[in-house]
Amino acid sequence: MPTTHGVLVRRYDPHPALGRHQVLDARSLAFRQRHRGEVLRPVQWQPTIPVLNQQDLRAQGIVTSAVVPGAPEADALASCTGNAAATALSVLRPGEVPADPADAERWAIRLYAEATAVDEFVPYQWPPADSGSSGLGVARALKARGLISSYTHALDADGVAAALQRGPVLLGLPWFNAWFTPAANGHVDDVPYWRTSGLAGGHEVCALGITAIAQDTSGRLIPERTVLRLRNSWGPGWGADGDCFLRLSTYVALRRQTDAIQLHA
Repeated sequence: MPTTHGVLVRRYDPHPALGRHQVLDARSLAFRQRHRGEVLRPVQWQPTIPVLNQQDLRAQGIVTSAVVPGAPEADALASCTGNAAATALSVLRPGEVPADPADAERWAIRLYAEATAVDEFVPYQWPPADSGSSGLGVARALKARGLISSYTHALDADGVAAALQRGPVLLGLPWFNAWFTPAANGHVDDVPYWRTSGLAGGHEVCALGITAIAQDTSGRLIPERTVLRLRNSWGPGWGADGDCFLRLSTYVALRRQTDAIQLHA
C-alpha cells in the first residue's frame, strides 16, 4: 500500500467478477462531501439502464474485440468500475448510456478501457492487460470525455449519507468471499462469518440510496441502523434483483480500504 506524493494506492488481485483498486489522491480528496447537520432521509435513485453484467459476455452477444479494438476475447472482465460509473451516469444524464442491456454493457466496457488509460496509478492498461482500475480512474475518464463537470469524495459515514441525498455514489470496497452470495434478506453483511471468509479482491458498486436511516438527538448518524442499497454488475439474477444491502456500520469498519466518489453532471 505505497503512499507517494500524497497518493495512496492499494492494489488487489484482479478477478473475473472483481477489478477495483483503491487510489486516494490528496489533490482530489480536497474536494469532499460533508454532512453539515441537515436532516438525512431515506432516498432511492433509479438508474435508466438495466442491471449490468460484467460476466457471461458471450451469452449477451458481446465480443470484446469488437467493442474495443485490440482487446483479446473474454467472457468476463474486471470492469466493475466502468459498470458502476455507467449506472451512476444513467441517473445523472438519462439517455447518455444506452437502455439496451448489451449495448449498455458495451458502453461500460469502453469506459473501463478509457479508465485504464488515464489511471496513472494503476500500471497496466486494457487492452491487453485486464488488471482492473479505480474509482478515481473512471471518474477522471468521464471528466476527460466531458460527461461530468466534476467529482467529489465522501470520507466518512456522515459524508456518504449526505452525498446520497444528492445523487448516487461510486463505492469501492474490499470484497469478501462470503459476499458472493448475500443472505436471504439481501444483506452481504448478514452472511455468517463473512469477516473470516477471506478477501476475494476489490470491487466497485454504485450506491443508489438509503433504505433505512437513524440519527440521534444531536443529528448524528447511527451507522448500525442505517442501510445502503448497492447496485452490483453481475446481472439481475444476483442478490435482490441485482442489488444488495450493506449497513453503514460495515462501511465504517472497512473505511480505510474504501473510497466513495460522487459524480456531478
